[in-house]
This record gives sequence, structure tokens and C-alpha cells, in this order.
Amino acid sequence: MAIEYRDNPDLGNEALNALWATAWNTPHPRDFQPILSRNLAHVGAFAGTRLVGFVNVAWDGGIHAFILDTCVDPEFRRRGIASALVERAKTLANERGAEWLHVDFEPHLSSFYRGLGFAPTQAGLIRLRD
Repeated sequence: MAIEYRDNPDLGNEALNALWATAWNTPHPRDFQPILSRNLAHVGAFAGTRLVGFVNVAWDGGIHAFILDTCVDPEFRRRGIASALVERAKTLANERGAEWLHVDFEPHLSSFYRGLGFAPTQAGLIRLRD
């Protein structure tokens, strides 16, 4: 089945929560609308009408943008969908004025993001809630 990539698709909570449940194994529903209404861009990957991949581009309102929540339904992994989502996110961030695109990731994703052109940096992280 062909995958269609859409910039800033109108995504409801139902579609995103269904993807999250399979991609992240998190069955707890969330309200994504506040996130989508404030981001710089987001990209959806669709198999027909089904959302099978997603990436969010958050930003600081200036020159820094951030890749967040890159995910693909496990049934559709290993087809280049995540790479295509991030590449499109890079293009959109650039077109919308970002000068820097940041991404944080777990160690096992290092080669994936390095392969997409992200250079290693040091960063810090603190958990604010349990």
C-alpha cells in the first residue's frame, strides 16, 4: 500500500491516540489539540485514511525548532516512513524560518538520526513528574 505524506493534516485525538497506543504502547488517551495548535508544523503518514506515522515540529517562536514524537505504527515500520517524516519536517522547519532543528532521542536511535544529518550535541534532561 502506498504511503501518502501530508503537511499539517487536520488530526483528531482519536487518530493520534490510536497511533500512540500501537507505536508507543501507551493506551492512555491524550488531548493533542493544544500541542497541534501551537506547533510550527506536523506531518502525517497515511495508508489510505489510516494515520500510520507522525512527527511534530515544536518551536520557540524564533529560530529554534524541535523534532518531537516521531512514530510509526509497528505494522508499517522498516519502510522508510520515519525517515520521510523527519526529512519533510526538516524542510517545513526551514521554510518557516527556523535556523536550527534540534532532536533528543534514546541511544538506540542514534544511527537513525545521525543518518538524517543530525550532529551529536550535549544536552540535559530532568524529569519533573513521576
